[in-house]
Amino acid sequence: MNTLKKGDKAPDFTAVDEKGEAHKLSDYAGKKLVVYFYPKASTPGCTAEACNLRDNYERFLAQGYEILGVSADAPKKLQNFKEKYNLPFTLISDEDKKVINAFGVWGPKKFMGREFDGIHRTTFIINEKGIIEDVITKVNTKEHTSQILQ
Repeated sequence: MNTLKKGDKAPDFTAVDEKGEAHKLSDYAGKKLVVYFYPKASTPGCTAEACNLRDNYERFLAQGYEILGVSADAPKKLQNFKEKYNLPFTLISDEDKKVINAFGVWGPKKFMGREFDGIHRTTFIINEKGIIEDVITKVNTKEHTSQILQ
C-alpha cells in the first residue's frame, strides 16, 4: 500500500486523459497540483467527490491549484463521466495502473464482506517543486474540498 508521505518527491508519470492526450507530472512544474485517485467513474462515492471538487473549482484556481483525477477507467468512460457531470478538470485514464502503482494506492480492500484488490481513494497535494505536501487517505467524498483547502 501507499508508502509515499509528506515531504517525498511525487513520482513522475505519463498517462492519457479522457481525450487520449498525454499528461506528465513535469507538465505541472511550477504549479500546485491535487492528484486524487478514485475507484470507478460514475459510482455514487466517486461522483460525489468529483462534484464536490467541481463545485469548488474556482477556489482551487484562486489558490493556484490544478486538479487531476486518476482511475483505471478507459478514456471513453472518463469522457462520458466528465461530460455528464460537467467536470472542469482533467481525468487521467490509468488502465495499466502504472500511475496507481507508482503512488501506491492499489491494494486489498473490503466491501460488503468481500475482499478484492482495488484503488484506495487517496489524494496527494503536490507543491510547485513536485514535493508531496499532504496525503489524504480518509477522504470525505461530500466535503473533500475542505479537507484539501484547510
